Amino acid sequence: MIEPALRRCLAIVPVLFGVSLLVFALTAVALGDPARAMLGQRGDPELVQKIRRDYALDAPLHVRYLAWMGRLLQGDLGTSYHQQRPVAEVIGERLPATARLALAATAGAVALGGLAGIVAALRPGSPLDHLLMTTAVVGISTPVFWLGMMLSLLFAVWLGWLPVSGYGDGAWPNLVLPALTLGAIHAGTIARLARSSLLEVIRQEYVQTARAKGLGEARVIGKHALRNALIPVVTVIGIGLADLLVGAPLTETVFAWPGLGRMLVAAVGQRDLPVVMGAVLVFAVIYVGANLLVDLACMTIDPRIRRRGR
Repeated sequence: MIEPALRRCLAIVPVLFGVSLLVFALTAVALGDPARAMLGQRGDPELVQKIRRDYALDAPLHVRYLAWMGRLLQGDLGTSYHQQRPVAEVIGERLPATARLALAATAGAVALGGLAGIVAALRPGSPLDHLLMTTAVVGISTPVFWLGMMLSLLFAVWLGWLPVSGYGDGAWPNLVLPALTLGAIHAGTIARLARSSLLEVIRQEYVQTARAKGLGEARVIGKHALRNALIPVVTVIGIGLADLLVGAPLTETVFAWPGLGRMLVAAVGQRDLPVVMGAVLVFAVIYVGANLLVDLACMTIDPRIRRRGR
């Protein structure tokens, strides 16, 4: 177990290097000239040139990348152009709120989606199966931005059960609507995959043999079927984290949630390159780290995957 796990950990090093290169190139090219963004199109040309020199924006891209990587390897993400504070400090203030939202959304999606998938698989073709899978498809197809506004309108404005927006000093009622919005897509995906995976496992010979031996249905499903059906579900949980990260800026904007996504949207509008690069890099590292954990979890659940990794 240790050797394939170490090999998998080392494999993410070139991945992270490629991510850093991609993040720097796309951010530097797509966001345009930060100096011009700070002063506007009618800004003094001499002042614009001074800002470019001060922030080394007039240097070639490869020189800027190497300088950025050099600071990054020392744990320095740079200084925000607009806030004049270290980017690590700015991100550190917002990361806990995003982590809290992502964990709540993932936990809710796994619980609701997993339960719906199992119930549907145990009653294939029944009205309940059709209802759950239709709900899952609706959840997957619904735009995050629209769903957030509808939930806010229903539960906050009309019914008055939950706050419309804001962090509320970490109070759980403020977390419910953003987490539900962010986790809806993920829950639908998990439900459909859990259903199909469990149905496939239930039809396997070893499960039929367990039933033929007289074991109860709960023991057959719980002990023999769920373990193998879990592998693709665990995999999609890690991949689905990308959906959460993509949806986080929209969800945080709708609910005025003080997280990384909302900060990233504001930084893009301000052309604050160090903050944009730092935030995108943190998102990428979280995504790569989550997939690494998924791989290790799959190796733990199924020894055959561990042997193939040697």
